Amino acid sequence: MKRCARFLVGAVLSAAAFTAQAAITFSFDCIGANSGTNCGIGEAQLDLTVSEGANGTVNFLFTNTGSQASSITDIYFDWKAPALALTEGALTQSAGVSFAWGATPTNLPAGNMIAFSSDLGLDSNVPTQPSGVNPGEWLNIAFAGSFNELVEGLHSNDLLVGMHVQGCSNGGSESFVSVPEPAVYALLLVAIPLFGFVIRGQPARASNGR
Repeated sequence: MKRCARFLVGAVLSAAAFTAQAAITFSFDCIGANSGTNCGIGEAQLDLTVSEGANGTVNFLFTNTGSQASSITDIYFDWKAPALALTEGALTQSAGVSFAWGATPTNLPAGNMIAFSSDLGLDSNVPTQPSGVNPGEWLNIAFAGSFNELVEGLHSNDLLVGMHVQGCSNGGSESFVSVPEPAVYALLLVAIPLFGFVIRGQPARASNGR
């Protein structure tokens, strides 16, 4: 039984370690609901991939992977704990995308509906929609920080990422907020009890001389 538990712990912890080292992709939920069609397009096309960068940085890569008209024009960050505070990071982007720090408006449109309060933001330069992240384009922000802490913050909702999307085919706009991914938490919920079970069994085996 305990040999099986050790095997399961090893498998789960290996999977968790792999997840921690790999890029983790977060999806987004629509919060504005101005248009069900626009919400569906954004939820299907917009992603945030978080990965470890060089020299103690963490990459936040925003992508618009679909073909439907939509442009990420504003990005906001709301943190609930000082340890998750972010400072303006280096920006890189695909051709046609142009952003600068400092967002107008200063808070995510419709963010008050979920108590979203922006601590840091950036938006696309003029012309707004063409300079945003349109289908097939991307924007990367290299933040100084801990990959593990920032990912944990995103999973626990202590760090929220909001986006305002304009330029939809019907002329509308919508706001979106990052969604915690359950896979890593599921691994940890399994790993922690099993790990404790194996540890509790160690002294008993030693006293029996096995």
